[in-house]
Amino acid sequence: MSVVKINVLTVPAEQREILEKRFASRAGSVEGSDGFEWFELLRPVEGTDQYLVYTRWRSEEDFQGWMSGSMQAAHRGSGDAKPAASGSSLWSFEVVQSTGPKQD
Repeated sequence: MSVVKINVLTVPAEQREILEKRFASRAGSVEGSDGFEWFELLRPVEGTDQYLVYTRWRSEEDFQGWMSGSMQAAHRGSGDAKPAASGSSLWSFEVVQSTGPKQD
C-alpha cells in the first residue's frame, strides 16, 4: 500500500518565487529514489500562504530511506541560502483508494 507525505510550507508572498525556483532546480533529486512514485508542488491560489509538497511512496520504509539519504544531501547542497519557508509541518497518509482516467 502506497503512502503519501505532504510537507506543508508556510511561504511569505515575497519568498514564493524563490521557493518555486529552488524546487525547479532540484534536478531530479527525488525521482531516482527507491520506492518513489510521484511529486507535485502545489501553489496556493487564495486564502492561504501555505504551499503543499506532495510525494507518494511505495512504502514508509522507502520514504524514510530517502529522508535519511538523498533528501539530506540535497538540502546540504543549498549552502548558506536562507529558507524560503517560515515554517513547515509534515502530514502522512496511507492510500486507501485510488483511481485514474477511464481507459477507452
